[in-house]
Amino acid sequence: MTTLAYIPSPSISQFHVGSLTIHIYALTMLLGIIAAVWITGERWKRLGGTFDQIFDTTLVAVPCGIVGARLYHIITTPERFFGPNGDWVEMFRIWNGGLGIWGAILCGALGAWAWCRHKHYPMALLADSIAPALLVAQAIGRLGNWFNQELYGKPTTLPWGLKLNMNGSAIGNSETCYDGASCPTGTLFHPTFLYEMIWNLIGAALIIWIGHRLANRLKAGSLFALYVMWYTLGRTWIEMLRIDFSHEILGLRVNVWVSIIVFMLGAVAFIVIQRVGSPTQLLSDKLHAQTELEARREQSPQDAGGSGRNAG
Repeated sequence: MTTLAYIPSPSISQFHVGSLTIHIYALTMLLGIIAAVWITGERWKRLGGTFDQIFDTTLVAVPCGIVGARLYHIITTPERFFGPNGDWVEMFRIWNGGLGIWGAILCGALGAWAWCRHKHYPMALLADSIAPALLVAQAIGRLGNWFNQELYGKPTTLPWGLKLNMNGSAIGNSETCYDGASCPTGTLFHPTFLYEMIWNLIGAALIIWIGHRLANRLKAGSLFALYVMWYTLGRTWIEMLRIDFSHEILGLRVNVWVSIIVFMLGAVAFIVIQRVGSPTQLLSDKLHAQTELEARREQSPQDAGGSGRNAG
């Protein structure tokens, strides 16, 4: 039986420029980072900062995030890298997939926090600035899963089901169902990458709207807590559709448990922030002052040099 409506899978996941192999997965990650930096920079500037401050923070946070994302994947799927069937060298081949968002957020946030503390930037303002940007970046990054033919869901008969092809290394490219049995030819799968893309973009729009609508009522850091709750809420139901290998605890995938726990932590953080957090305007004033101080420090050596030349 031929299915008339479906989402096709790309026939390539990489291309070559001379002797250089370009992985589309890596390009989507790079595009996501660029989008996140731009969005964060625009929001940060409205709060009294500069794009250079965001760029410098990015140079610290992104490498930390990538390392954290890989470490999370290694910890949750150790058999891929260690043991009789493991290959420890695979730990360094991130272009083959295997980055955990939880590790990226945790280690990236720690790197950003350390830099903000060093430079005296209000971390709560940075968190609110990056909240919608992270969702946009994550949405773009999911396109990489589409090109890799990975992380899709159970078989479906819906007209937007994902049709796999034989050119990739997808779990189901040989029509193997989630239970290991052979699927009928033409089986479609839930495009969980698309579900998460849409969910994330809706969340980014909602966070921006809430930030404008309740700017004078929410304390600094609230929008990031909302980001955590929104993302984990969506990740919970999307994760339960996926059929790629995952360890389970009490019948639930590890990432489902992590999503539930992080959602609860985000809800608690939101409540605590409203009670003890600082007003956004107060921190914005501090950021303005720090930005002006940095500008004076950068200008002082030039003035000193100019005075010396005039005196000579």
